[in-house]
Amino acid sequence: MNIRLLAARGGGPPLRLLVKGVRSARRSRVLPMGLAVAAVLLVALSGYLGVQKYQHHQLDQREQQALAAARQSVLNFTSLDYRHYGRDSKNVLDGATGDFKKQFAEQNKQLTKLVAANKSVSQGQVLEAGIIRADEKSARVLVVGDSKVTNVAAPKGQARNYRLQLDLVHEGGRWLTSNVEFVG
Repeated sequence: MNIRLLAARGGGPPLRLLVKGVRSARRSRVLPMGLAVAAVLLVALSGYLGVQKYQHHQLDQREQQALAAARQSVLNFTSLDYRHYGRDSKNVLDGATGDFKKQFAEQNKQLTKLVAANKSVSQGQVLEAGIIRADEKSARVLVVGDSKVTNVAAPKGQARNYRLQLDLVHEGGRWLTSNVEFVG
């Protein structure tokens, strides 16, 4: 027989106490259950936010590495000296891949002769750089730079400004320049 039915029939004070005890026991289980649910939700939310923060950190780190590689590539490309052109051109090639590496390597013999004949010295600097787009395997970066070029025709130096768009790919744990375009 149902306890509520007995209490409704006037089951007496002991039965009323029993009903109160059952109700009290139910209420005392509700609080721990509510706390357990709240704790589970809090742990799940903390985990979700932790994963989001980690992913954001990874993205930021990846973008900073791509920017650093693009800056270095532009410095290598705009800082060349006829007295140690072999080393300078090797720096360009070490940071390159794909079509850009192939084209630079193919033109390197002619460039070596041209730079030596003109006694060219170029000292570049990066003024600004920003990412247009980036993912885990590729990035496109705009770089603004300039250089001072001295050579036989301009012994006092000539300023040159560069607006470059670089495409980079992530290969072997490094960001490498796969394409360079002069823009605006």
